[in-house]
Amino acid sequence: MTEKKVRGARAADDAERPALPATSWAVLGLLSFGEELSGYDLKKWSDWSLRFFYWSPSFSQIYGELKRLEKVGYVSSRMVAQETGNRDKRVYVITDEGMAAVRRWAREAPVEPPVLKHGVMLRLWLGHLLEADQMREVLGRHREYAETMRRRAEADAAGARADVAWAYPSLALKWSERYYASERDLADAMLADLDEMAAAEAADGAGDEGPKRP
Repeated sequence: MTEKKVRGARAADDAERPALPATSWAVLGLLSFGEELSGYDLKKWSDWSLRFFYWSPSFSQIYGELKRLEKVGYVSSRMVAQETGNRDKRVYVITDEGMAAVRRWAREAPVEPPVLKHGVMLRLWLGHLLEADQMREVLGRHREYAETMRRRAEADAAGARADVAWAYPSLALKWSERYYASERDLADAMLADLDEMAAAEAADGAGDEGPKRP
């Protein structure tokens, strides 16, 4: 087949693929590990891993994506009885077509650069509107949050190492651990910068007074 025909075949293939948002691929990715999962399971798994670096979905978002994926044939579902006697639950599993689609997406889809929307940095940018103690409080809270997330990512990464199937999610959690460590360290550096700025302003203020007469 000539290169022109190959490009034409790929274009036709792309035209036939359903246009899915990134969140659909994230849900399909959770199912790509081969487990049959309920919406509750998917919520638990996403909170365990995805929330550290991409997405923390609500139940309504998860079920919305599952309906979308089932409609295009990428997942199938069935009702199963629960041993506890509660009402039956619906579980989902990835189809062969869905596995092929998510594999193709992971390999071929353009990787979008991360978009930084940093509320603490925005507040720092508007620091001239805050009192110095308020800015330190904002940075202090952010430091505590970052350290808490770092510890959680570290614990989840340690738990994932025991399962060979979760080798790559474990690496993503390790990345998350390092990311939140850097956010913690950046907050410390900014607090030190604020102290340095305050010292410089105090020195300038003392110099403006000029020499005092005896």
